[in-house]
Parts: sequence; C-alpha cells; structure tokens
Amino acid sequence: MGMTMTQKILAAHAGLDSVEAGQLISAKLDIVLGNDITTPVAVNEFNKAGFTEVFDKDRVAIVLDHFVPNKDIKAAEQSKTCRDFACTHCVSHFYDVGKMGIEHALLPEQGVVTAGDCIIGADSHTCTYGALGAFSTGVGSTDMAAGMATGTAWFKVPSAIRFNLTGKLSADCSGKDVILTIIGMIGVDGALYKSMEFVGKGVHTLSMDDRLCICNMAIEAGAKNGIFPVDDVTLAYLDGRSERMPVVYEADADALYEQQIDIDLSQIVPTVSCPHLPENTRPAAELGGVKIDQVVIGSCTNGRMEDMEIAYQTLRGKKIADGVRCIIIPATMKIYKECVEKGYVSAFIDAGAVVSTPTCGPCLGGYMGILAAGEVCIATTNRNFVGRMGHVDSKVYLASPATAAASALTGYITAPQEVQS
Repeated sequence: MGMTMTQKILAAHAGLDSVEAGQLISAKLDIVLGNDITTPVAVNEFNKAGFTEVFDKDRVAIVLDHFVPNKDIKAAEQSKTCRDFACTHCVSHFYDVGKMGIEHALLPEQGVVTAGDCIIGADSHTCTYGALGAFSTGVGSTDMAAGMATGTAWFKVPSAIRFNLTGKLSADCSGKDVILTIIGMIGVDGALYKSMEFVGKGVHTLSMDDRLCICNMAIEAGAKNGIFPVDDVTLAYLDGRSERMPVVYEADADALYEQQIDIDLSQIVPTVSCPHLPENTRPAAELGGVKIDQVVIGSCTNGRMEDMEIAYQTLRGKKIADGVRCIIIPATMKIYKECVEKGYVSAFIDAGAVVSTPTCGPCLGGYMGILAAGEVCIATTNRNFVGRMGHVDSKVYLASPATAAASALTGYITAPQEVQS
C-alpha cells in the first residue's frame, strides 16, 4: 500500500522504507520550537532530566511572542529564562524584542523551516508549516525538552483525510474562509489525530499566505497536521529563503485515505465562526445584526502581508465606526516595516485603528485587547472558546481580514462586499 505525504516524511525521518497509520515510530527532527510561555517549562524539564546541551544549536528555535514586550513581572521572568537558556546554549534562532515576530509567521519568513522537514513545536499551531510541504505538529513542553536534547521525537503515524480542492476563490474570500468552512463541515474533532492533506487543481490558485492560514487552523479540526503538496508557488516562496535545501515528497497514487472531501473554492462565501467553537460557522451575510465592540486583525493565522493589504484596501480613506476599537497587529517586524513603507500604518491610524508591535497578545487573552464582560469582538485569530480573549461573558467571532475590516467600519458583523466602494 502506498503512503500519504505525511507518511513519506515520517518514514524518511524514522529511517524506514515505509510506515502505516497507527504505527509508533521515533523520528529525527529538523526543528524544535518553543515560545516565551512553553519554553520555560521545557527548560525546567530539560534541567531536571540532567541534559547539559542541545542536540544542535542551529535546529532549536525560541521565539518570544506571547507576552513580549513583557506585560508584567511574570512575563519578564519567563522571557529571562528563555534568554538565559538561549545564551547558554548559543541557540542561533532566538528572536527577542526588535527581531521577534509571531512564531508561525516568523519561521517560514526567515527560512527556518522548509519543505520535507519534520518539526515539533511547543505550541498547538505548529501545524502551520505543512503549507510548505513539511510535517509539523504541536507537542507539550516535556516533548520539546526531549527534542531539544536528543533531536528526536516519537509519533503515532496518523491516518489521513484527502481534501480535493477545485475552482477558485472569489475576490471577497481567502484561506480563512476555506478553513472555517471546512471546520464547520467536519467539526472540531472531525480530523482527530489525522493528517489533513489538501490536493487538487484548486491548490495552485491559493497563495502561500492562504495555505499557511489553512494549515494553521488544522488543529481546530483536531488534526495532527495539515499539509499541502509542493508546487511552483511553494518553490518560489522557498527560493532564496530556506536555510536548507527543500526536499519534495509526493503522495503515492495508491495512498490510503480514510475519506475524501471535495471542496469547490468558487462556492466558498465569507464565513464567520460564532461563539464558542470554531465549528459554529455561518455566512457573514447572515450575521448583520451582531453589534461589535472590538476588532482584532493579526495573529499567527492572519497577520501576514496579504492580510495587511486586505485591511488597508478596506479601511483606507474611511473611518472606523464610533464605539469600535480596532487593533491591527502585523505578524513580524518585516511585515510591520513594509506596512510603514507602503503607508498602510498611516492609513490605519487615519481610519481610527491602533497598530501594535508583533505579538500574540489578544488572541490568547494575554494583553493588548482584553475583553470585559458582555463585550463582543470579531477577530482574525484562531479560537473563540469561552473566555479566550478575556472575560468568560465576552464573545469572540472568528473571520477573515476582509470581514473583520468591513465590520470595523459598520460596527456590526459585515460581509466584505457590503462596504466595497
């Protein structure tokens, strides 16, 4: 029996000719990732286990992004632990204030991850890098500690669901609408511990930013990972960027999938996930009566350059509705700088928004946009659980940058086409 893309990558990193779903393996790692919340826990476990050095200083990445610049003393202490560890072990991929960005936007941008890699990260949205044709998945801090020390991790080989994409998205839609639609179809456990493999003629119509967004939210369907085939779009993105030569794996023609789900991209509409689960989706056009207090455009899901461009095209020359707080967070310093150079930041400020240094901040209810009781936010983030962005009596709606920006202008959840001039 043939293998899926994910199974081929895992087999290669386990030194095996083949693997099958359910098999337990030990695989070599290309990158081990942590952030300012999860790395201190991993450092503690690393030291408790008696480890004295990392397996490869160039294969460990530590990104300070959740509470950086530090919001309080506890955040400062966590960051100091990361700084001390990175310095002690000469970690080359250490990203602090001035260099940092939101980890899952930063690592692809900097070429730290590439096609064919096997990657673990102590953050659930590590599955983002499947957009590059890599196997990447989130793990706990203990597994991160073991990975940093040994350069290996154990996995149960996942089975797979094949998502056959056809057609092309309308101008109002993006990758966020695709993945919200899919999660609405299959549910938050619809791909539990499975690989979500995206294939078909529609793939080439999706930008790299679309693909990164789609894979980022694979975990919201319970998936072990999401993955796209490596095509000309992927190779163009990786060219001159990747630290290592990309390795391209293709699924076998007789690879075994648990099911195939056909998605016609031309039928996707602007979609919103309502409180309090990502699977609770409805077309944005049906939610016009929902009044909002806050808009957040950013995060590891939607803080990339295309997202900033969409926000700019929607907001320039207009004014954000009275009573609405609009927070825009470019995902990396490079993206932030490009927004400054292109005049996007000035346009955002003129519209009445605030622009933040790169941070996860409000996404996890950390800082830079905490909600009070009864407040409603529409955000381009990835989770809308009870209390996710603040008070347990607040509500978060998930949407694309186009829908979020349109809603900022009206003060109500608004489909993008309703504000286009």
